[in-house]
Amino acid sequence: MNTSQNILSSFQLGPSLLANRLVMAPMTRNRAGENNVPTDLNVVYYTQRASAGLIITEASQVSPQGVGYANTPGIHTAEQIAGWRKVTESVHKEGGKIFLQLWHVGRVSHSSFHNGALPVAPSALKIEGKVYTAQGLQDFETPRALEIHEVKEVVEQFLKGAINAKEAGFDGVEIHGAFGYLVEQFLADGSNQRTDEYGGSVENRARFALEVVEAVVGVWGAGKVGIRLSPSNYFNSIHHSNPAAQYDYLINELNNYPLAYIHLMEPLASIDHLPHYIGEVAARYRNIYKGTIISNGGYTQETGEKALQDGVADLIAYGSLFLANPDLPQRFETGASLNVPDRTTFYGGNEKGYTDYPFLQLQEA
Repeated sequence: MNTSQNILSSFQLGPSLLANRLVMAPMTRNRAGENNVPTDLNVVYYTQRASAGLIITEASQVSPQGVGYANTPGIHTAEQIAGWRKVTESVHKEGGKIFLQLWHVGRVSHSSFHNGALPVAPSALKIEGKVYTAQGLQDFETPRALEIHEVKEVVEQFLKGAINAKEAGFDGVEIHGAFGYLVEQFLADGSNQRTDEYGGSVENRARFALEVVEAVVGVWGAGKVGIRLSPSNYFNSIHHSNPAAQYDYLINELNNYPLAYIHLMEPLASIDHLPHYIGEVAARYRNIYKGTIISNGGYTQETGEKALQDGVADLIAYGSLFLANPDLPQRFETGASLNVPDRTTFYGGNEKGYTDYPFLQLQEA
């Protein structure tokens, strides 16, 4: 048991010294402006939470093809870069550290976002359910399978997104490899039925993820790139017949890159009906991965402290608690009560449920 690993203690993450071990998790909030450009409201939101050891921004598209939701920011135009630069400058002024999450949704999209063109995926396999579009809820469509040369082009999109994030002043980037978006669509045999170098074996299904990692690390260098993975995910119709074999291989391969961290999602929903899925993700991969682990999955202060002291994680990511408590580290330090997240304002809207959660001193006043 390592009692020095207090959640409020500092942590050296690559070249960045984090003030504490609380990470603000990436959370889609659907509040970007016209043309998916970050706005002054986004600047306020992130700056309010600059006391986090590390902020990881909401997922941001690396290309127009990567869009799957309304009002989500991108990192592929000059206006988007400029919008994000306002965010990073303001967060840095407050002493914060901030990574941008790089995103391509793949098949979790709709042709209405792409001028009538179908979304792309490893294979032409449809998601069950509906997608929210500007025209309201619509059925998911069967995506178009990417050609080999197009897979390479998507790797280039991630590379360009990494370059743009650097230009926007971020401290690093996180590759979104979780929750059934494009990277995980390649990893999962339920969504990847290719017979070329990107499909079939565990090694081939991991190829796209590793090529993206290599490209992005090539831009940023050591200690400035993370990747988020959700081995026990089944959202967005993702299915792994043997997630342990797939992720054991991938995460062992990630030891070959000078990453800042891997960001591991614990199961967010019951996996009782999937006995072959991994129950304790961070604990398993602590034995395989040699670098820094961020663990994420409904932690409280107490369970976060325990994960640190048990040594299964180095940093703990908080989502809805940071959303509702801009001064979460101070509240943990003082034992203050926590604001309750308002789920009705999670996605879309204005400052309500976004930048109007009270800080401690205002509550006390």
